[in-house]
Amino acid sequence: MSTQPAPAPLLIACALGIEQFALRAGDRGGAGGPVTVLRTGMGPAAAERSVTRMLADPALRDAAVLATGFCAGLAPGMHPGDLVVAEETRDPRGTTACVGTELLVKELGRAVPGRTVHTGPLTGSDHVVRGHERSDLRATGAIAVDMESAATLLSAVRAGERPVAAVRVVVDAPEHELVRIGTVRGGISAFRVLRSVLPAFFEWHRSLLLPRR
Repeated sequence: MSTQPAPAPLLIACALGIEQFALRAGDRGGAGGPVTVLRTGMGPAAAERSVTRMLADPALRDAAVLATGFCAGLAPGMHPGDLVVAEETRDPRGTTACVGTELLVKELGRAVPGRTVHTGPLTGSDHVVRGHERSDLRATGAIAVDMESAATLLSAVRAGERPVAAVRVVVDAPEHELVRIGTVRGGISAFRVLRSVLPAFFEWHRSLLLPRR
């Protein structure tokens, strides 16, 4: 009697406690395999340490990795609560291509109907980006910036070949700069969106488990 291989796990990485809380509050089940929601801590160094340590666990050795949480939008016309699906993540150490971007866009449209979904490069920073730095990063072609996604995905692929992706919720944008998460309407809007995205992540993960033709 043959046994089916265990489904590959999914590691969802975020930086902040409020992001982790939103994801756990929105978890209604339906994943295609075991799911771990990891709070890495803020910044690229913390993300690299946490993700590398988690993927050293034999139970997560083959995990798909998805980076998520809040971000700063760089493009004019972005609003708090908009979604960003990365085609690639970038930081000074390199570029990491993302898998399943089109599927994530489609599934996010189902999970959070009415929300604008942007696709393009997501760039990394080691600090909160303000003012002219936004324009400088936008000039590179990036559509959004955060501090952990690039480090998370680069660490993930360095630990072994695996599918990776990044989905972020815009919490502030050029015309809507945020002062403190959770104290303004933009932060609350972004929190509600992040709480609703897990079904799209689970569909992305499930698609990776399907046999290739």
